[in-house]
Amino acid sequence: MPNLFSIKNKRILITGSSGGLGLAFARGLGDAGAIIILNGRDKKKLKEAQGTLERRKIKVHLLPFDVTKPREVRNAVSLAEKKIGPIDVLINNAGINLRGPLESISDKTWKQVIDINLSGVFYTAREVAAGMIKRRAGKIINISSLMSEAARPSTGPYTASKGGVKLLTKAMAAEWGKHNIQINAVGPGYFLTEMTAKLAQDKVFDEWVKKRTPASRWGKPEELIGALIFLSSSASDFVSGQTIHVDGGFLAQL
Repeated sequence: MPNLFSIKNKRILITGSSGGLGLAFARGLGDAGAIIILNGRDKKKLKEAQGTLERRKIKVHLLPFDVTKPREVRNAVSLAEKKIGPIDVLINNAGINLRGPLESISDKTWKQVIDINLSGVFYTAREVAAGMIKRRAGKIINISSLMSEAARPSTGPYTASKGGVKLLTKAMAAEWGKHNIQINAVGPGYFLTEMTAKLAQDKVFDEWVKKRTPASRWGKPEELIGALIFLSSSASDFVSGQTIHVDGGFLAQL
Protein backbone atom coordinates (compact mmCIF):
# COMPACT_ATOMS: atom_id res chain seq x y z
CA MET A 1 0.00 0.00 0.00
CA PRO A 2 2.41 2.69 -1.23
CA ASN A 3 0.01 5.62 -0.65
CA LEU A 4 -1.07 4.68 2.88
CA PHE A 5 0.90 7.51 4.50
CA SER A 6 0.74 9.94 1.58
CA ILE A 7 -0.34 13.52 2.31
CA LYS A 8 0.67 14.84 -1.12
CA ASN A 9 -1.46 17.85 -2.13
CA LYS A 10 -3.60 17.67 1.00
CA ARG A 11 -4.54 21.17 2.13
CA ILE A 12 -3.49 21.49 5.75
CA LEU A 13 -4.42 24.51 7.87
CA ILE A 14 -2.13 24.95 10.89
CA THR A 15 -3.15 27.57 13.44
CA GLY A 16 -0.39 29.48 15.18
CA SER A 17 2.14 28.57 12.52
CA SER A 18 4.16 31.75 11.98
CA GLY A 19 6.86 30.38 14.30
CA GLY A 20 7.74 27.77 16.91
CA LEU A 21 6.29 24.27 16.68
CA GLY A 22 3.62 25.42 14.22
CA LEU A 23 6.21 26.48 11.67
CA ALA A 24 8.15 23.26 12.27
CA PHE A 25 4.92 21.34 11.52
CA ALA A 26 4.50 23.37 8.32
CA ARG A 27 8.05 22.56 7.20
CA GLY A 28 7.75 18.85 7.90
CA LEU A 29 4.32 18.39 6.36
CA GLY A 30 5.18 20.65 3.43
CA ASP A 31 8.33 18.63 2.74
CA ALA A 32 6.06 15.56 2.64
CA GLY A 33 4.04 17.14 -0.17
CA ALA A 34 1.18 18.89 1.63
CA ILE A 35 -0.17 22.31 0.65
CA ILE A 36 0.28 24.44 3.76
CA ILE A 37 -2.10 27.15 4.98
CA LEU A 38 -0.26 29.27 7.55
CA ASN A 39 -2.16 31.11 10.26
CA GLY A 40 -1.33 33.76 12.82
CA ARG A 41 -2.19 37.30 13.88
CA ASP A 42 1.08 38.99 12.90
CA LYS A 43 1.06 39.47 9.12
CA LYS A 44 4.76 40.38 9.03
CA LYS A 45 5.75 37.13 10.77
CA LEU A 46 3.44 35.19 8.47
CA LYS A 47 5.12 36.66 5.39
CA GLU A 48 8.53 35.74 6.80
CA ALA A 49 7.33 32.18 7.47
CA GLN A 50 5.92 32.01 3.95
CA GLY A 51 9.31 32.93 2.52
CA THR A 52 11.01 30.26 4.62
CA LEU A 53 8.68 27.59 3.26
CA GLU A 54 8.74 28.77 -0.34
CA ARG A 55 12.53 28.54 -0.34
CA ARG A 56 11.98 24.82 0.37
CA LYS A 57 9.64 24.63 -2.67
CA ILE A 58 6.62 24.13 -0.41
CA LYS A 59 3.21 25.29 -1.65
CA VAL A 60 1.96 27.76 0.93
CA HIS A 61 -0.95 30.16 1.51
CA LEU A 62 -1.52 32.72 4.26
CA LEU A 63 -4.70 32.95 6.31
CA PRO A 64 -4.37 35.55 9.10
CA PHE A 65 -7.05 35.42 11.79
CA ASP A 66 -7.43 35.40 15.56
CA VAL A 67 -8.60 31.99 16.83
CA THR A 68 -10.34 33.63 19.80
CA LYS A 69 -12.74 35.64 17.61
CA PRO A 70 -15.52 33.41 16.20
CA ARG A 71 -16.62 35.80 13.45
CA GLU A 72 -13.03 36.27 12.27
CA VAL A 73 -12.54 32.50 12.22
CA ARG A 74 -15.77 31.98 10.26
CA ASN A 75 -14.89 34.58 7.63
CA ALA A 76 -11.32 33.31 7.23
CA VAL A 77 -12.31 29.65 6.83
CA SER A 78 -15.00 30.61 4.30
CA LEU A 79 -12.42 32.64 2.33
CA ALA A 80 -9.93 29.75 2.39
CA GLU A 81 -12.48 27.24 1.13
CA LYS A 82 -13.39 29.54 -1.76
CA LYS A 83 -9.92 30.69 -2.80
CA ILE A 84 -7.62 27.80 -1.82
CA GLY A 85 -9.98 24.85 -1.83
CA PRO A 86 -11.40 22.42 0.72
CA ILE A 87 -9.40 22.10 3.93
CA ASP A 88 -8.46 18.42 4.18
CA VAL A 89 -6.67 18.61 7.53
CA LEU A 90 -6.88 21.08 10.40
CA ILE A 91 -4.11 21.21 13.00
CA ASN A 92 -5.17 23.26 16.02
CA ASN A 93 -1.78 24.39 17.28
CA ALA A 94 -2.23 28.01 18.48
CA GLY A 95 -1.47 28.22 22.18
CA ILE A 96 0.17 30.10 25.03
CA ASN A 97 1.41 29.32 28.53
CA LEU A 98 1.24 32.08 31.15
CA ARG A 99 2.59 30.87 34.48
CA GLY A 100 1.83 31.80 38.07
CA PRO A 101 0.42 30.45 41.35
CA LEU A 102 -3.25 29.52 41.02
CA GLU A 103 -4.20 31.56 44.07
CA SER A 104 -2.96 34.75 42.44
CA ILE A 105 -3.65 34.19 38.74
CA SER A 106 -5.62 37.17 37.43
CA ASP A 107 -8.97 36.79 35.70
CA LYS A 108 -7.41 38.30 32.59
CA THR A 109 -4.58 35.73 32.48
CA TRP A 110 -6.93 32.80 33.10
CA LYS A 111 -9.29 33.94 30.34
CA GLN A 112 -6.47 34.59 27.87
CA VAL A 113 -5.05 31.08 28.23
CA ILE A 114 -8.44 29.35 28.08
CA ASP A 115 -9.59 31.51 25.14
CA ILE A 116 -6.58 30.67 22.98
CA ASN A 117 -5.78 27.11 24.04
CA LEU A 118 -9.30 25.71 24.37
CA SER A 119 -11.98 28.00 22.96
CA GLY A 120 -9.82 28.72 19.90
CA VAL A 121 -9.63 25.00 19.19
CA PHE A 122 -13.42 24.77 19.33
CA TYR A 123 -14.10 27.85 17.21
CA THR A 124 -11.71 26.81 14.44
CA ALA A 125 -12.72 23.15 14.41
CA ARG A 126 -16.41 24.07 14.32
CA GLU A 127 -15.98 26.16 11.16
CA VAL A 128 -13.67 23.73 9.37
CA ALA A 129 -15.83 20.74 10.33
CA ALA A 130 -18.85 22.30 8.61
CA GLY A 131 -17.17 21.81 5.22
CA MET A 132 -15.81 18.39 6.16
CA ILE A 133 -19.31 17.24 7.13
CA LYS A 134 -20.65 18.26 3.71
CA ARG A 135 -17.80 16.42 1.95
CA ARG A 136 -17.92 13.47 4.36
CA ALA A 137 -14.15 13.53 4.77
CA GLY A 138 -11.59 15.25 6.95
CA LYS A 139 -8.96 15.07 9.65
CA ILE A 140 -8.65 17.30 12.71
CA ILE A 141 -5.56 17.15 14.91
CA ASN A 142 -5.59 19.08 18.18
CA ILE A 143 -2.24 19.83 19.78
CA SER A 144 -2.55 18.84 23.40
CA SER A 145 0.28 18.29 25.89
CA LEU A 146 1.59 15.84 28.44
CA MET A 147 -0.09 18.33 30.79
CA SER A 148 -3.46 16.97 29.70
CA GLU A 149 -2.46 14.09 32.00
CA ALA A 150 -0.29 15.67 34.70
CA ALA A 151 0.41 19.06 36.25
CA ARG A 152 3.29 21.11 37.61
CA PRO A 153 3.08 24.05 40.01
CA SER A 154 2.51 27.41 38.26
CA THR A 155 0.92 25.87 35.13
CA GLY A 156 -2.71 25.72 36.29
CA PRO A 157 -4.40 27.62 33.43
CA TYR A 158 -2.34 25.77 30.82
CA THR A 159 -3.01 22.38 32.42
CA ALA A 160 -6.74 23.08 32.61
CA SER A 161 -6.84 24.17 28.98
CA LYS A 162 -4.94 21.12 27.73
CA GLY A 163 -7.08 18.77 29.82
CA GLY A 164 -10.03 20.38 28.10
CA VAL A 165 -8.45 19.82 24.69
CA LYS A 166 -8.10 16.10 25.46
CA LEU A 167 -11.81 15.67 26.24
CA LEU A 168 -12.93 18.10 23.53
CA THR A 169 -11.09 15.82 21.08
CA LYS A 170 -13.16 12.89 22.34
CA ALA A 171 -16.37 14.92 22.12
CA MET A 172 -15.61 15.88 18.51
CA ALA A 173 -14.83 12.26 17.65
CA ALA A 174 -18.10 11.10 19.20
CA GLU A 175 -20.17 13.65 17.29
CA TRP A 176 -18.42 13.90 13.94
CA GLY A 177 -17.24 10.32 13.41
CA LYS A 178 -20.47 9.49 11.57
CA HIS A 179 -19.42 12.00 8.90
CA ASN A 180 -16.14 10.16 8.19
CA ILE A 181 -14.08 12.75 10.06
CA GLN A 182 -11.28 11.54 12.32
CA ILE A 183 -10.35 13.78 15.25
CA ASN A 184 -7.26 13.04 17.34
CA ALA A 185 -4.71 14.87 19.44
CA VAL A 186 -0.93 14.92 19.69
CA GLY A 187 0.53 15.56 23.12
CA PRO A 188 4.13 16.80 22.97
CA GLY A 189 6.45 16.34 25.91
CA TYR A 190 9.34 18.72 26.51
CA PHE A 191 10.62 20.02 23.17
CA LEU A 192 13.32 22.56 22.41
CA THR A 193 11.54 25.58 20.91
CA GLU A 194 11.56 29.36 21.16
CA MET A 195 9.01 29.11 23.99
CA THR A 196 11.08 26.64 26.04
CA ALA A 197 14.53 28.17 25.41
CA LYS A 198 14.69 29.85 28.82
CA LEU A 199 13.63 26.64 30.56
CA ALA A 200 16.31 24.67 28.73
CA GLN A 201 18.92 27.22 29.79
CA ASP A 202 17.95 26.75 33.44
CA LYS A 203 20.44 24.11 34.60
CA VAL A 204 18.19 22.72 37.34
CA PHE A 205 15.14 22.46 35.08
CA ASP A 206 17.18 21.04 32.21
CA GLU A 207 18.56 18.32 34.46
CA TRP A 208 15.07 17.56 35.79
CA VAL A 209 13.66 17.12 32.27
CA LYS A 210 16.49 14.81 31.23
CA LYS A 211 16.26 12.75 34.42
CA ARG A 212 12.45 12.56 34.29
CA THR A 213 12.33 11.54 30.60
CA PRO A 214 13.33 7.92 29.83
CA ALA A 215 14.91 9.10 26.56
CA SER A 216 17.16 11.33 28.76
CA ARG A 217 16.83 14.39 26.52
CA TRP A 218 14.54 17.08 25.16
CA GLY A 219 12.59 16.37 21.98
CA LYS A 220 13.39 17.90 18.61
CA PRO A 221 10.44 19.56 16.81
CA GLU A 222 10.94 17.40 13.73
CA GLU A 223 10.26 14.33 15.88
CA LEU A 224 6.58 15.29 15.99
CA ILE A 225 6.14 15.10 12.23
CA GLY A 226 5.71 11.32 12.03
CA ALA A 227 2.66 11.36 14.28
CA LEU A 228 1.17 14.26 12.30
CA ILE A 229 1.70 12.49 8.97
CA PHE A 230 0.05 9.35 10.36
CA LEU A 231 -2.98 11.27 11.65
CA SER A 232 -3.24 13.33 8.43
CA SER A 233 -3.12 10.32 6.11
CA SER A 234 -5.42 7.41 5.24
CA ALA A 235 -3.30 5.25 7.54
CA SER A 236 -5.41 6.61 10.43
CA ASP A 237 -8.87 6.28 8.85
CA PHE A 238 -10.14 4.15 11.77
CA VAL A 239 -8.33 6.05 14.52
CA SER A 240 -10.37 8.71 16.32
CA GLY A 241 -10.69 10.28 19.75
CA GLN A 242 -7.14 9.36 20.71
CA THR A 243 -4.21 11.34 22.10
CA ILE A 244 -0.77 10.26 20.94
CA HIS A 245 1.84 11.47 23.41
CA VAL A 246 5.20 12.13 21.79
CA ASP A 247 7.17 12.61 24.98
CA GLY A 248 10.20 10.33 25.03
CA GLY A 249 8.39 8.10 27.53
CA PHE A 250 7.77 10.89 30.07
CA LEU A 251 4.28 9.71 31.02
CA ALA A 252 5.29 6.05 31.08
CA GLN A 253 7.20 6.24 34.35
CA LEU A 254 6.67 7.62 37.83
